[in-house]
Amino acid sequence: MTNSLPKRDEAYRAGETALLLVDMQRAWLEPGADPDHPRGSAGDYFYSHTSAQVIPNQQRLLQAARANGVEVIHTIIRSMTSDGRDRSLDHKLTPIHLGPNDPLALPVPSLAPVGDEILLPKTSSGVFNSTNIHYLLRNLGVRYLVIAGIMTDQCVDMAVRDGADLGYMITCVGDACAAKTAQRHDTALKAFGGYCWTADTATVAARFAALRS
Repeated sequence: MTNSLPKRDEAYRAGETALLLVDMQRAWLEPGADPDHPRGSAGDYFYSHTSAQVIPNQQRLLQAARANGVEVIHTIIRSMTSDGRDRSLDHKLTPIHLGPNDPLALPVPSLAPVGDEILLPKTSSGVFNSTNIHYLLRNLGVRYLVIAGIMTDQCVDMAVRDGADLGYMITCVGDACAAKTAQRHDTALKAFGGYCWTADTATVAARFAALRS
């Protein structure tokens, strides 16, 4: 007798669903704020796209999640030490460093955590590699993990793949993610599409709302 397997786009379940926002920080989203790579202007594709589409879509996801009992988790790149000696080797080489007291490490105000939403600092691209998120999600009873954030081809990619390998039902909200270019974004969605259900903001927000019924 063969056990039936779930479909990647099966309906979420109340009490088993979480929204993960990846690296929506002032340092990366405010033009010129990145201390290690300060170039860039508000008119550049990445900044204009995140401002016009990605951040508003994530605000909509947050509103729907908070209204319908979906756990919200934020992850940010932030070192535990002021000199960044605890960072991964990759982040030292890149370099990427935001100190523990740096306000630019925090999410942009419109996406800031509220109440007791969990904020997880990480020092690598993969949130499952340098935080205790797997432990937390298991404690919270989460099976369905909805992911949005930046960069689609880097930290989002790793969250999707690692989460899928660890047994979570992953949704990537394609229009609530961004990469440095549209091509890199689209290529990434196609590349990791086999690990998740790729959906849009409107569909996921409606799924969240359906959890009340």
